[in-house]
Amino acid sequence: MGVKQYLTPMLEAQIDQVPKQVMHSAFHCVSVFLLLSTVTLLAIGVGAFDEEETQLLVRFIAANYTLFAVWQIAIAVTSQIRNGMFKMLQWTFFILIAILAWIGA
Repeated sequence: MGVKQYLTPMLEAQIDQVPKQVMHSAFHCVSVFLLLSTVTLLAIGVGAFDEEETQLLVRFIAANYTLFAVWQIAIAVTSQIRNGMFKMLQWTFFILIAILAWIGA
């Protein structure tokens, strides 16, 4: 997700190669974090780990997604993009994951 709307246009932009490659790397770092968080929360949810061992990890993931949501909302609201909150709506998923993780912790 995001390759067509974000990554490809960013890599085709007429800017220096350094920012392009930094954004490319950041895109994939975030993708890996999102995937690992999902797999970890699913494993915890189905009882693959002892509850005591996982509480701190779930709180860490919840805090990350809370900050992702807050940051995304702040950027959307302060951007020049018309209806930015509706065009940059990743925050909705971030906030849902954060809320559910906080409840689960």
